[in-house]
Amino acid sequence: MTASLHPVGGDPRRLLALLDVWLSEPGGRLSIHTSGSSGEPKEVVLSREALVASAEATHDRLGGPGQWLLALPTTGVAGLQVLVRSALAGHPPVVAEEHAGLEEALAAMSGERRYASLVPTQLHRLAAAGRLDALSTLDALLVGGAAVDPDLVAAARAAGVRVVRTYGMSETAGGCVYDGVPLSGVDLRLDEDGQVLVSGPVLLDGYGDEPWQGDWFATGDLGTLTDGVLSIVGRLDDVVKVGGSKVPLPAVEQAVRSLPEVHDAAVVAVPDTEWGNRVVAFVVPADAVCLDALRTESVREALEASGVDRWWAPRDVLLVDEVPRLPGGKTDRVRLREQATGPG
Repeated sequence: MTASLHPVGGDPRRLLALLDVWLSEPGGRLSIHTSGSSGEPKEVVLSREALVASAEATHDRLGGPGQWLLALPTTGVAGLQVLVRSALAGHPPVVAEEHAGLEEALAAMSGERRYASLVPTQLHRLAAAGRLDALSTLDALLVGGAAVDPDLVAAARAAGVRVVRTYGMSETAGGCVYDGVPLSGVDLRLDEDGQVLVSGPVLLDGYGDEPWQGDWFATGDLGTLTDGVLSIVGRLDDVVKVGGSKVPLPAVEQAVRSLPEVHDAAVVAVPDTEWGNRVVAFVVPADAVCLDALRTESVREALEASGVDRWWAPRDVLLVDEVPRLPGGKTDRVRLREQATGPG
């Protein structure tokens, strides 16, 4: 049996009913699309066994099955997994959009153990509104789908929220590494370039009609493994050549974000006839500051203070009202690159 999520993706109750039947029989497969944050979305085919292995390992890591809050689109793997875990636990989720607000949705949760999964953007908005403590009633809050600011995690934990940072993707049936430690059955290693490779029962069956074969999935992410704990440092394609030098875009973005004048930021690279690539920073200012306060020299000083090359600073710093993001919370880098091709 192969089922597509898209005809029922907007109706979580209907999808949950489908999953209840689908999960009762081995051998099923379904399709889901990647976010397309860096290019065209891919159709990822996942087996019932992969989804179940991920869901059961999640419950095992968190302390047992429980009731879930659904606050993510079910067209993405994170939202889908909330429904899979709910179906396996035999406890219908509380659907956030069916309630007046987050607090009301959390109050409707009646399970002995209570869980939720959010993307960093949602957590950031709650922090900005001073509402992080509303999440303190949860036994665990999974936060993934994109890189999360350590200061935001610290603020949430200080508010009593039991944050669990997750790492994974559609191809691994969702998060497969929690707080740097792989779930049961999942193995990690790094290749010669420092790329993270994943193995285990959570891996995809293929892309569309093309089967995927192999024991290790190459994630495209760069990381470090220290005493078995994984840290992600960027993407392979986030390291670009500028004038013959390799520039890691995540390090530049982190330096831009560290400036007191910056509320939010994203950094991309676009082709440049003189330098090969041009680094462009999109900045949401913390206050009504002028562009001069965020010129390249400010970023160079921040880079130098962080111990990396000051010449990695972006050639262009563009002020924006907000950083465009996809529904799952990832930065829409395709859109940013399109916007960045204009400045000379």
